[in-house]
Amino acid sequence: MQHPEQLTRILAIETSCDETSAAIVEGGTRILSNVIASQIDLHAQFGGVFPEVASRRHIEVIYPVIEQAMQEAHIGFDDLDCIAVTVGPGLVGSLLVGVNTAKGLALARSKPFLGINHIEGHIYSLWLTEDAQSIEFPVLTLVVSGGHTELFLMHDHGRYQHLGGTLDDAAGEAFDKVGRLLGLPFPGGPAIDRISAQGNPAAFHFPRAVMTDEYGYNFSFSGLKTAVMRQVKRYDPDRLPVADMAASFQAAVVDALVTKTVQAAKDHGVTAVHIAGGVSANRALRMAMSAALDIPVRYPPLILCTDNAAMIGAAAHWHFVNGRRDQLNLDVIPSLQLASV
Repeated sequence: MQHPEQLTRILAIETSCDETSAAIVEGGTRILSNVIASQIDLHAQFGGVFPEVASRRHIEVIYPVIEQAMQEAHIGFDDLDCIAVTVGPGLVGSLLVGVNTAKGLALARSKPFLGINHIEGHIYSLWLTEDAQSIEFPVLTLVVSGGHTELFLMHDHGRYQHLGGTLDDAAGEAFDKVGRLLGLPFPGGPAIDRISAQGNPAAFHFPRAVMTDEYGYNFSFSGLKTAVMRQVKRYDPDRLPVADMAASFQAAVVDALVTKTVQAAKDHGVTAVHIAGGVSANRALRMAMSAALDIPVRYPPLILCTDNAAMIGAAAHWHFVNGRRDQLNLDVIPSLQLASV
């Protein structure tokens, strides 16, 4: 892709999991509005996201969320250049709500339509930061969230080299599962982050996830989760050292993420490292990653770490200005990958 300086205004929609979000992004870097309707309270009773409940709630709130995003940006549909939406990966029922809504609006308003990869959206959350203009390629990006733990070498806009990913559970998924084991509220990631501040990260020595060279830049967290489960079973529920166990688990995850990322950064001679996705909000990860690298390490603002439509709009900008347009028969792709290009 080229780097054209074109002022675009894009309505972006994100409904891949349990956040309903709509945003107006200008020029791929400026957020005019970014409305997020979270479903955390709705799914807390299940200890995780219940897909059917998620899709129903998306249907209920999608149009009010879009209307609010338009109002906050003080623009109308005539001011838009494009309508973009997440087409995958994600929950099929949730994705369908956003995609069908975006298609309907694009058809009714005669606007170009773009389907965007959710993982690419997380990568582009870093272009919504204050120092976006200083980003130089190649950049190493770790996307670490509830559904993904992936390392990408980004050579240019739209040019990715997939270096490695999780072989089983994603890091965020492991956080949620261990959070449930420890009796912490959903979502487990923020809960473990908070309570770990009161614990001793050296209290338990949990296995580090796939540190051997034969696995390259890949990760594995299922063994770590199993090790925590075994420790939990050794205690009476009333005597469970939750803070120490949470801190020790978090330290093991952070160690794995930092080790692989630092190695990849050295091997590929990158100019900077970007950390994106929900787990990028973790304080221990931010501290450890920044301390381990002597090149710039960038993180999104906390509001842009979790799923949001602004990041989809940022990614859509670069596709739009390079001439890409999608047909309205484009379908959702729940298992969509971000392949090397």
